[in-house]
Amino acid sequence: MIVLDTHTLVWLTEGSSDLGPEARKTIDEAFSADVPVSVSAITFWEIATLASKRRLQMVQPIGAYRKEVLGLGIEEIPVTGETGIEAANLQGFHPDPADRLIVASTSLRRGILVTADRRILEWPGALSRIDARV
Repeated sequence: MIVLDTHTLVWLTEGSSDLGPEARKTIDEAFSADVPVSVSAITFWEIATLASKRRLQMVQPIGAYRKEVLGLGIEEIPVTGETGIEAANLQGFHPDPADRLIVASTSLRRGILVTADRRILEWPGALSRIDARV
């Protein structure tokens, strides 16, 4: 399973050059091989929050964007009690709750997180991840 961090999802859906060629290839290969490509449900909250603060420009309402993303075959991982417990127990991880939930969702599913977040990439915990910029 491939899990896209929030900025990775935005870069992918916008066709942004910020998403590196290796990361894009990994995502494309997952789609081709029927490997699930997913996002945490908290990702849509993050996008909506960024848009409401005008830190992210959306061309459509977030609800329509979510439907479009799911229509592409990207799966939404629900935030469950199990996810919350896993997020709370991430040792040595920074306190951002959205990042904790995204990492916990990935970890519980033994997925690979595609992220450019330095704090996640440098965290020494057991998590499969690749840098979205390469």
